[in-house]
Amino acid sequence: MQKKVLILMGATGVGKTKFSILLAQRFNLEIISADSVAVYKDFDVGSAKITDEEKGGIVHYGIDIVSPTQDFTCGDFCKYTLKTIDEIHGRGKIPLIVGGTGLYIKSLVNGYNLGGVERHLDLRENLEEMYAKEGIVSLQNRLRELNEDVYNTIDRNNKVRLIRAIEIETYGGNKSKKESDYDFKIIALNIPREELYAKINQRTKLMLKNGLIEETKHLYQQYGDCKPLNAIGYKETVSYLKGEINLEKLEELISQHTRNYAKRQLTFMRSVEGIEFIDATNESEINAILKEIEKWIKQK
Repeated sequence: MQKKVLILMGATGVGKTKFSILLAQRFNLEIISADSVAVYKDFDVGSAKITDEEKGGIVHYGIDIVSPTQDFTCGDFCKYTLKTIDEIHGRGKIPLIVGGTGLYIKSLVNGYNLGGVERHLDLRENLEEMYAKEGIVSLQNRLRELNEDVYNTIDRNNKVRLIRAIEIETYGGNKSKKESDYDFKIIALNIPREELYAKINQRTKLMLKNGLIEETKHLYQQYGDCKPLNAIGYKETVSYLKGEINLEKLEELISQHTRNYAKRQLTFMRSVEGIEFIDATNESEINAILKEIEKWIKQK
């Protein structure tokens, strides 16, 4: 029998956290985070990491599981999540995967054989040589040729992520499909674009009020130039701490980059097979999806 896995996606700031708790409490689910920054310990404010109070008593996985100095790849996420899914089912419950890191979820759903994937040295050497000779645009073009959806959602100025994405697209996909093992039901929250952008702008203000600058300063002093400090919110704050931008520009850049990222997330989500978009502002659509999920859970 297939193991049921409910997935909730959505752009940054759309309201996934609150809705995920509603779902988990209503259907007795346990939550697995699919957020590439929330996996890191101590990265709290800038990742909008769910607090203990917000969890509402629901068990959460995939949060604070690695040190900021450790590497955590898409393959690591798939390996960790498949193991956790099996553990949750072993207790007679259904997992709810929640997050906006589309590549994580798409890789999991498509059954990519990424757990412990070896680094393909020849390809990496070629890509590093290409980067040295032609710059980052050469890597961007290679990834765009392989998968434009991934190209549209990834941080295209991050050489490490570009190379890793090219490696996954070259070697990681379409091998070991898992459709026979898991019954994925994928829903995505959506709200009008203007409302989403307003929420993002307000969220930036709240992060700064809640101590983003102080947190980033502490993280930079403790861990140096670690990978998660390249995430939106943190990288701009590092520039502020170095005196490269002022406070007004900091807020402007975080909001702008987050809005751009949200747009890329929406583009990527449309490429996920079987995804069902729900208007989070439409009560009738929310009620309809709740009934649909209840029916799906009861199906054998």
